[in-house]
Amino acid sequence: MEDLIKKIVEFRDERDWKKFHNPKDLAIDVCVEASELLEIFLWKKEDELEKVVEEKREKIEEELADVFITSFLLAHDLGFDVREIVEKKLRINEEKYPVEKFKGIAKKYDEVV
Repeated sequence: MEDLIKKIVEFRDERDWKKFHNPKDLAIDVCVEASELLEIFLWKKEDELEKVVEEKREKIEEELADVFITSFLLAHDLGFDVREIVEKKLRINEEKYPVEKFKGIAKKYDEVV
């Protein structure tokens, strides 16, 4: 993970783009890139999704990579350890969504007693 983030940061810094990156704009860009990913699936019916993924696989990969790249840059610039914060969030989710209560249930933690 560290090597990947290092490559991303080097790519940005070689182009002198860091001056354009602040937490606000990077957070906004995460949403912009996620929206570009969502656009691929917009107005598609469930029975069309498999075909969309097959036909647009490369575009989906590119947009998903853009979401990751921007997210990793934001984490890096804020001094966050990606592995650490993801593992922490997984522990929080394990507490909120214990398997015995939530297996096969698509509800938010505060909707299940």
